[in-house]
Parts: sequence; structure tokens; C-alpha cells
Amino acid sequence: MSELRQQIDEAVKSIRAECALAPRIGIILGTGLNKLAERIEIEARLGYDRIPHFAVSTVESHDGELLLGRLGGKPVVAMSGRFHRYEGYSLSQVAFPVRVMRALGARTLVAFNAAGGLNPQFRAGDLMVIEDHINLMGDNPLIGPNDDALGPRFPDMSEPYSRDLVKLAETVALEKGIKLQKGVYLACPGPSLETRAEYRMMRGMGADVVGMSTVPEVIVAVHGGMDVLAFSVITDECFPDALEAVQIEKIIATAAGAEPRLTELVGACIERMPV
Repeated sequence: MSELRQQIDEAVKSIRAECALAPRIGIILGTGLNKLAERIEIEARLGYDRIPHFAVSTVESHDGELLLGRLGGKPVVAMSGRFHRYEGYSLSQVAFPVRVMRALGARTLVAFNAAGGLNPQFRAGDLMVIEDHINLMGDNPLIGPNDDALGPRFPDMSEPYSRDLVKLAETVALEKGIKLQKGVYLACPGPSLETRAEYRMMRGMGADVVGMSTVPEVIVAVHGGMDVLAFSVITDECFPDALEAVQIEKIIATAAGAEPRLTELVGACIERMPV
């Protein structure tokens, strides 16, 4: 057994000692997007510091708890707060909780993030379902020895975000009258935000939004055979010719303002997921 699989097993045993729930959906809540956790009928709540091999979130807007319970009638495991490369963690550490979710029984990953808008048709406060991504983190969580029991050496990434789940999100949004954009998420390591020239480059590459998370977790989810549905809340407008200095407090406030719509949308999507 590989060292990684041993670490996963140790984390799983620790969690199952607290809660026997077998989740079918894993959820990662991002910056300023924790209200969905309030809808979970919680059976267990574990601080990351209590779970072997979990990193500890150092970002103020991330709670740092693993929640197990039911949402929309489905058994779920949710990260209230995630880890980032810019906190000093490797991408393998960043994505380790997804490995644990998969080992607990989750077959679908639902992830959220706050992102800067690059597409000139997008506005701060918009919601976007992610249909593809660009990895500019300069790293990959799968680098190193591969454990075939966890996934293939060369996982296919032609459909990292389930087309069926993207369609479900669009259908639910239309029924509920929620404006939903669709586009490409570009991931950078951070923590500095981008320059005007970098924003121009990213838009030219085909990115609609830019952020500092999500892609490592999605890669590991795909490696493990999970279906993925992911959303961005556009918290600021990154238009090079009209660029304004960004205040993190404003980003968090914008994410919080969009949260009720996102919570309604995702809650309904989870209710309809065939898991």
C-alpha cells in the first residue's frame, strides 16, 4: 500500500470513528460561501486539526471544519473552508480532502470559489457554472508516484466538469429565474492578484474568470472517477482598461451578497442529482 493510501485510510478511520455516514456527494465551500453549510442536517462536525494528514486553513474567511450530514435528502460531506497553494501547501495537500471524500463514499464533487471576472459580459455578483478550466498554477497534484488503486497514471481531462451536471445547473437556474453564466475558470497560485497585462493574456487564452483554487481538487476528483459540478461567484471585474484596486473585504462582501442565489441553486441541484 502506498504512503498516500495509508494516509487516506488513517483519515477515513478517524472520521468514521465520529460518524458512520457514507456520503455520496462531497462539497467544497469557498471564500465567503459558507451559508450552504447551514442547510445541512449535520450529524458530525470535525475540525481539520482533528483529522490525520489534513492541513489547517489559514484564511480568515474559511472556517476549517469537515461537516457530515444530509442536504436535499442526500448524504454529504462538506469542507467549510479549503486550502490553497499560496498558504504554503503542496497541491497534493490541497487536494487531499477530496481523496478522503472519495474513500468515504462520495462519487460527486460540488465545489465553489470566488473569482475575478475577465469576460466583459460578466459583472460582479454574477454566478458562473464552470464548463472547463486552465491550470496556470505551474504544478499538478498528481505529480509523483501513482497508486493505481486511486486512479490511472494519465487521467483523461476531456470532460473534467460533467456535462450532465452543467446542464442540470442551467435547467434549475432557468426554472428559478437565477441568472447563470457559463465559462472557463483559470487558476493561478496567488496570493498576489494579476496585472493588467496578465488579465489581457488570460482573456486572450479563453478564460472567463480567474481564481486561486478549485483546479487541484477537480484534477484529483477526476483521477478518482468522480463527477464534478463547480461554480464561481464573480466578485470583481478584471477589465484591463478600467481596472480598479481590489479590496479583499469588498470581494468577501460581494460573495456574501450572491450567496443566497447560489445556495438556492445548488440546493436544488443536489436534490435532483441521481446519486
